[in-house]
Amino acid sequence: MKQEAMEIVNQVQLAPQIFELTLTGELVKEMQQPGQFLHIKVPREDLILRRPISIHEILKERDECKLIYRIEGQGTNVLSTLKKGQLIDVLGPLGNGFQISQVGQGQTVLLIGGGIGIPPLYELSKQLVLRGAKVSHLFGFASKEKLYSLPKFEALGPVTVTTDDGSYGKLGTVATQFSTYTVPDAVYSCGNKGLLQSVDRQFAPIVENVQLSLEARMACGIGACYACICHKKNNTAETVKVCQDGPVFQAREVLLQ
Repeated sequence: MKQEAMEIVNQVQLAPQIFELTLTGELVKEMQQPGQFLHIKVPREDLILRRPISIHEILKERDECKLIYRIEGQGTNVLSTLKKGQLIDVLGPLGNGFQISQVGQGQTVLLIGGGIGIPPLYELSKQLVLRGAKVSHLFGFASKEKLYSLPKFEALGPVTVTTDDGSYGKLGTVATQFSTYTVPDAVYSCGNKGLLQSVDRQFAPIVENVQLSLEARMACGIGACYACICHKKNNTAETVKVCQDGPVFQAREVLLQ
């Protein structure tokens, strides 16, 4: 983990309220594992808490990384106004990301994401493809106007899209498409609690390697404040910290309440 004033290389709007931020700095050299996040200080004095944003893509050859985030409140709204050349205080990379060492050549992997849970799955997909895995993507969006980054994923493997209103792809949630897939060797997922619960119910009983990236409100981002605890599945008296022990866990480890 390092702290650095990273420089903004570019910022573009991908969809309503969705932005892609490209940063450069020495901190990129520390990024290895897909699914980790950066803790960003919003450049406004009254906004004290940092904002955790997942790493979308690591471009080591250029010392750059890309983040995709959605405007949720004042902090991310301020982030969306920042311009090329500005510096931003970044802490990271933080957390434990997706484990891919157990995935071998020719194995089938299903990546399942929803909304703003989709961005960290891109670096994951890239690294899985480099390992020789056959990757398929199943993504859920609210509507056609909320789509983003699909061509990038399609270059790595097949993409199936569902929308809540049926305006693009299949009508319904990602869960409506689970039965269309043969049982994969591994499943990785990131999204809201309802999506993760559906993935857990469907795949955890039949697939040994099911990894879930949990969403949680964080304060410190380094495990000191206990603001983002989650109970263990087999012993609810014990807890884990999403920011420090996760955000990625094996489905068998955590209770999704």
